Amino acid sequence: MMKPTCHRASLHSADASAGQVDWPHIAREMADDLATDAVEREQAGKPPLEEVARLRESGLLTLLAPAELGGGGADWRTACTVVRTVAAADGAIGHLLGNHYFLSYSPRFFAGPARAARMERESAAGQWCWGGGIASHEPPLILTPSADGCLLDGYQRYAAGVGIADRLVVRAAMYGTGEPLAVLVDATRPGVVSGTVGDTFGRRLAAGGGVEFDSVPVAADDVFGSLSPDEGVLSPFASLAAPTARLVSVQFCLGVAEGLLSEVREYGRAVRSPWQPFSAQPWPVGAPQDPNALTAFGELAVVARAASALADQAVEALMHGLAQGEDLDGEECAEIAVLASVAEAAASRAAQEITTRALDVIGADAASSRHGFDRFWRDARTHTLREPVAPRLREVGDYFLNGAHPPFTLPG
Repeated sequence: MMKPTCHRASLHSADASAGQVDWPHIAREMADDLATDAVEREQAGKPPLEEVARLRESGLLTLLAPAELGGGGADWRTACTVVRTVAAADGAIGHLLGNHYFLSYSPRFFAGPARAARMERESAAGQWCWGGGIASHEPPLILTPSADGCLLDGYQRYAAGVGIADRLVVRAAMYGTGEPLAVLVDATRPGVVSGTVGDTFGRRLAAGGGVEFDSVPVAADDVFGSLSPDEGVLSPFASLAAPTARLVSVQFCLGVAEGLLSEVREYGRAVRSPWQPFSAQPWPVGAPQDPNALTAFGELAVVARAASALADQAVEALMHGLAQGEDLDGEECAEIAVLASVAEAAASRAAQEITTRALDVIGADAASSRHGFDRFWRDARTHTLREPVAPRLREVGDYFLNGAHPPFTLPG
């Protein structure tokens, strides 16, 4: 059980109106709460209902919604910081929260301003948790016109947060035309049936899994717009959805890597026995002095900081692109997309290297389940298997050599 915390919903509302909410501080409080029993919760593998309730109580679910619509009024720079902070304590919950941010923001990319404002107002009022997924590699769901809107049918193999989400955003092909569309679905509707949830070896508390739709009614106003990758269909601003989603992936990877480094550092300071692979001599009281351990963690710190610097550069580019709105041009959008791909490739590699080598430095004791160090490796590896780095490297290489704009693809 997570430790009890004070209720701050009313404080959040009052402070938000004055623009005084310290979201990074709230995220650190959340991370501290999650860290107290992260190992036990992850091993139990129960649906993260309590964790989502805590996110809701803290106001973090409505962080990105405009203040005038009842939300926190924060920007993507802040959202990235929050995702990374939470992921460092609990990778699965950080992943769940990051997907929620992207999907709850997606109406701004794919729906008109009025429709997006309506959805964000309703979401803030209901403090919805958003899940789903609109990646192109999923088999398309079918959207069939009906008298009152549309009916949604099909099976999606993986949807983020499907076990606990209030609303799902999914990709569906319009019957007869095949045009891919983003669709908002009430997860409580009859015909929405969640399949197996949490059956991966990592990200077990992210509530991801399969979901089936059996003639689920969808109002016409809940169909966002096209997800077609064909040239000229999406505006450069709408195309920013892809680098935005990739930067959520980046923050998850960096959070998991930095979280393990932090825990291993505290572990090393707490014991007087050596890092077994490197030295037969006990540490003196105080900081470890084994030169091999120092070198290894120096190398991992360089990897983490290099990936972090690239991530910060990509986030600043995204912020500039979002600020331009519909004035953004295609070349600027391509540059932002490439920077996001660079950052994702670096963060993915950093997460894999750090979560593997840090355990090697500890040695056999890292295998003890009581420490739970393995959960960082499993979370990172599950994610990087779903989001391999090779396509990002091809995009960067094609842009570097040929000036080719990255294709519009969204992570799963």
